[in-house]
Amino acid sequence: MTVIGNHDALGTDGGVRLSEASARDFFELLKPRVMSLVVFTAFTGLMLAPGHLNPVLGVISVLCIAVGAGASGALNMWYDADIDAVMTRTAKRPIPAGRILPQEALAFGLTLSVFSVVILGLAVNWFAAGLLAFTIFFYVVVYTMWLKRSTPQNIVIGGASGAFPPMIGWACVTGGVSVDSILLFLIIFLWTPAHFWALALFKMRDYGAVGVPMMPNVVGEASTKNQIVVYAVLTALAAVAPAFTGLAGLGYGIFATLLGAVFIYCSIAVRRMPDGDERMVPAKKMFAYSILYLFAIFSALLADRLFEGLSSLLGGML
Repeated sequence: MTVIGNHDALGTDGGVRLSEASARDFFELLKPRVMSLVVFTAFTGLMLAPGHLNPVLGVISVLCIAVGAGASGALNMWYDADIDAVMTRTAKRPIPAGRILPQEALAFGLTLSVFSVVILGLAVNWFAAGLLAFTIFFYVVVYTMWLKRSTPQNIVIGGASGAFPPMIGWACVTGGVSVDSILLFLIIFLWTPAHFWALALFKMRDYGAVGVPMMPNVVGEASTKNQIVVYAVLTALAAVAPAFTGLAGLGYGIFATLLGAVFIYCSIAVRRMPDGDERMVPAKKMFAYSILYLFAIFSALLADRLFEGLSSLLGGML
């Protein structure tokens, strides 16, 4: 371990102490659970895109997108260290827990950001790299530094940053965007408010304590629940759309319809939840299912494409 200045969560105290940072702490800065979703949706976009990409370049593409997503997470934790220290959900993160200094997280995030964008540009194409750079900027500057603490629409607008990965994956193959890649973007973009507001309902006190204007704290539970239903319906419709654009087949369309029906049902259960419900079981179930839902939708898109390829291969052999 190295000797560094003794700081509080924001790195403002004097003195000297031994750094408690470990490789695991730095990995936690990358928000690995969020990164896993980013990697998966980016990989799906890459696999669904028309054309061919060398497998080695495909691996580099996914790794660069993963590193860029992790860099965004590190920079988000650096900026939000003050409110993370207060919220129960985030108080044990490396910076508020005092295991990593804010300036270490800042340097780590900036280094990974530059590395991921430059490598993607040099190895694959600069359009995809530019889209990755814009995604990092949007998440860190537009969402984290501006929207998150200034408007209850923070998740609606800021959710775009989490919706770009499949477009970046698509751009790695094609060098551009298309209607289908925009559709992949829309599925995640419309899914984000319903997903995150379900969490915000049972974490209202945390967000209220730090002054973050999440929708339930600003407009109330009833209005938030109604909006969750609206976004759940829009998400379900967007998720079925690939079956109509030719991006996926009928089997996918049926599967997506069933998943969407459950998603809408969960949102209606949240809407029926009494205001002031202390347990908020429907909201917790909605949040958990929403994660499963998005993984299932993108898994089904991948399975549909693999089945299509296998059918073509077998057909050519007969």
